[in-house]
Amino acid sequence: MNLGKSLQHFCCWFAILAVCLLPIQASALSIGEERLIGERLLYSVRGEFPVLDDPDIHHYINELGQQVLTAAGPQFFDYHFYVVLSPQFNAFAAPAGLVFFYTGLIETMKNEDQLLSVLAHEIGHVVSRHIAQRLDKGGKISATTMALALASLALGIPALSQGIFAGSLAAGQALQLHYSRNDEEQADRLSFQWMQEMHRNPEAMEGMLSTMRRITRYRSGKLPQYLLTHPNPEARLDYVQSMVALDDKQQGSYYQPTDNFAFFRFQFRVLQRSMDHEDFRVYCVNAMDAGQDKTRQLLAHFGMALVESEELNLEQAMAHLHKVKAAYPGEGILDIDQAVILADNQRLAEAREILERVVRRDPEDLYGVYQLGLVEYRLGELSAAEQRFKKVAKELPEYAQVYYEQGRVAAALGSQEVSRYYLGLFNLYTGKTKVAKQYLRKAAKDQKVPEELRDQAQQILDKLKKLEKAT
Repeated sequence: MNLGKSLQHFCCWFAILAVCLLPIQASALSIGEERLIGERLLYSVRGEFPVLDDPDIHHYINELGQQVLTAAGPQFFDYHFYVVLSPQFNAFAAPAGLVFFYTGLIETMKNEDQLLSVLAHEIGHVVSRHIAQRLDKGGKISATTMALALASLALGIPALSQGIFAGSLAAGQALQLHYSRNDEEQADRLSFQWMQEMHRNPEAMEGMLSTMRRITRYRSGKLPQYLLTHPNPEARLDYVQSMVALDDKQQGSYYQPTDNFAFFRFQFRVLQRSMDHEDFRVYCVNAMDAGQDKTRQLLAHFGMALVESEELNLEQAMAHLHKVKAAYPGEGILDIDQAVILADNQRLAEAREILERVVRRDPEDLYGVYQLGLVEYRLGELSAAEQRFKKVAKELPEYAQVYYEQGRVAAALGSQEVSRYYLGLFNLYTGKTKVAKQYLRKAAKDQKVPEELRDQAQQILDKLKKLEKAT
């Protein structure tokens, strides 16, 4: 099975399974079963597709998600929101409150409200438990085994040989499940309601659905997976347009214009990571010339700063960035961006000065803390860098790259044993579970590794063993 087909099946099954799991009926999966499935799924996603979980990307997408969850009310899980590096036009919600956005979908969005509307729609499916009642729990296969079997089928047999799902394929059940028109309408109603409660104009839903309709009409052959699991964009658009027409809040100032600075900065950061270098340059140039959205036009200079910095053109990079800083003097995150560009161009002392000022201003700014740690490491200030990375790892325990940096620091400090422990975590959170276990087994038994880290290594190994045996 090729990767594109595997991805399509993967997203289809788990977008559907995700809505089936809240423990309202006796036939539903338990909270513990769902958490187990979610953990297995996340490891496999990381093994198959890169997850963009840089501190600033993580903070932005999860903060938006929490806004929706505040409107939605109490939930059974701690939701987590991820950006997946893939050109697919897709988003899906998975077990235990995991919500994934693909870079191919983010590229099509025009503003933050559109991103928020899709995010709310996915949460709406989870909250509504669509199709849960259709799962047959009366057979010999448990709900957990059925879910894992579907996950295995979705990823494709070749992908299982090294993965965490190895051996979990049960009876080859292939359920033809998809969201019904009623399911889509219910998720859209919830999204509409939550957008209202957040004072975000639900017209953004109409704009996003217009994009989906256009893709449906003009992409021949294979439709994007999102349009297969979320059918009938034409009917959905009509339905949402009728809700907008009846929305009495459209009058007056109930819906305030959204400041899209953070969204466009996020979008350009994501596209820099997902597009070919020259294609991204062309994208930024076109965005500067478009002249339709002034914020996007300005943030295109941020994108060009990233392009020029990659090519080590410091003067041009700084010229573009200063245009953005002049327009947004109160956006402290641009100070960090400036420091990153300086560091990339070997101006480490200047970068450190800026980052120390940022961290003094806000010690909880993990983007600033992480970048300061990187600069301190390059300057040979290993103990300081070690403390920065520990703080980031504590707050963002799934951020793989910070463990790689901790491993480098430990090796530079002369502790190869501790370095192997951190490399185990790095491989774990990049989906290389087989390699991770090799490192962690050594760390768990090595008396040169601090007891606390040995215990943590063993706990992770026990957890992986439990995940692999759950059927």
